Amino acid sequence: MIIQVTHRPHSKRQSRAFTLIEIMVVVVILGILAATIIPQFMGTTHDAKVSSAKSNIAELESAMERFYIHMDRHPTAEEGLRVLVEAPAGEEERWRGPYIKLLRPDPWGNPFQYRNPGTRRASGFDLWSRGADGADGGEKEAADIGNW
Repeated sequence: MIIQVTHRPHSKRQSRAFTLIEIMVVVVILGILAATIIPQFMGTTHDAKVSSAKSNIAELESAMERFYIHMDRHPTAEEGLRVLVEAPAGEEERWRGPYIKLLRPDPWGNPFQYRNPGTRRASGFDLWSRGADGADGGEKEAADIGNW
């Protein structure tokens, strides 16, 4: 038995690789899509951080109210927010905390601010994040986010 092998001539039309032009067209199309889609998501990061800061402030405010119920007072400005995780000196027996598991920074990595008595709220305390710029005050994206 004899097996005969025949070779077919190689033609350019049978090549299955992409040409440089085809690859460049695909890259340009992807670039155009990215240029139109990415700017729509740029503002969502800031909006998500603002929402997170508002949620964290609401959680801290709730913990402050539980502290008030047990201690019959809000924390002093000197005690600050740390009394939500550590008992104030000399009042360990009345303290029923921790009122929060961990005192986290705001979404921009800065500590939340606390003032008692408050200047923004007529009765009670002020609790706020300094926002994206990390400084008091500001407008638009640099505005403070507080419980007022």
